Amino acid sequence: MTSKTMQPNDFIKVSRPARGRVCGDGVQLAFGFWPGRGAPVIGLHGLTASHMNFVGIAERLAGRCPLFALDLRGRGDSDKPGGPYGLAQHARDVAAAMRAMSLGPSTVVGHSMGAFVATALAAQEPSLVSALILIDGGYVPDSTNSAADGLNAALAVRISQLSQTYPSRLAYREFWRTQPHFPSEQWNPWVEDFLDYEVGGDSPVQPKASEGAVRADMAEVLQRDAIVERLRSIRVPTWLLRAESGFIPSQPPLFSDATVPEFRKYIPHLQDDKFAGTTHYTIVLGERSAARIADLVAEMNRLRSQ
Repeated sequence: MTSKTMQPNDFIKVSRPARGRVCGDGVQLAFGFWPGRGAPVIGLHGLTASHMNFVGIAERLAGRCPLFALDLRGRGDSDKPGGPYGLAQHARDVAAAMRAMSLGPSTVVGHSMGAFVATALAAQEPSLVSALILIDGGYVPDSTNSAADGLNAALAVRISQLSQTYPSRLAYREFWRTQPHFPSEQWNPWVEDFLDYEVGGDSPVQPKASEGAVRADMAEVLQRDAIVERLRSIRVPTWLLRAESGFIPSQPPLFSDATVPEFRKYIPHLQDDKFAGTTHYTIVLGERSAARIADLVAEMNRLRSQ
């Protein structure tokens, strides 16, 4: 993937995947861009991830539409200010980046925390959002749901990992290869590319995500009332894509079948699909699930552009 500074309307000239930086709301945001036909789809990643979360989906789109995925502030190669953070701030950043690149109403795809940012963007800037695809995120599971305990525990472990160092990118990759989050049958070059980008430095390396940013955002993700208020305002076509398991195959899903009717109280037109054999991670980085998501993204983008 090449790196360059891109200007408005440059998207139509790009013939290969590229990286660049764009102005957010008072910060510079790093992004990845995969070319294609028509208006770009916007990709928003999870709590500690990056734009490389979408590398598999982008490859399976195979040029059917462009994909513009951002590193949210505090993550990846984007600026990491002391603050502010939070879902509304991320939405302001995304809106500023879209306007800087002259992007109009777009299909917005959010994974995990990125789904919460996507709904905040739809609530704050409805003219910029034509459709939403929420992947294992966007709503707070009920506090009595067993998934909520698993979510809190997993997030605590993930935050503790942000301060750890590893001898090299290979060592970081091999650490995750030993973990159950990416079952061996779903380990692939996309996972390796995602992990390689996730850390910075040469030797040792350390996750790029800012611990302060992650903690600030995690607190907002758990504020149910504010999230529900945003959901009630959404009028655009919206899909919820759910992993069959939680962060690892043995865990209950973050979004059980019983959660969907509750979600629909706030977005009655919500369409739902559960992806068998996936975890919270492999639903976007697994071979079969990335292909299914790419097909849905391309079809929704086609319908929105008609």
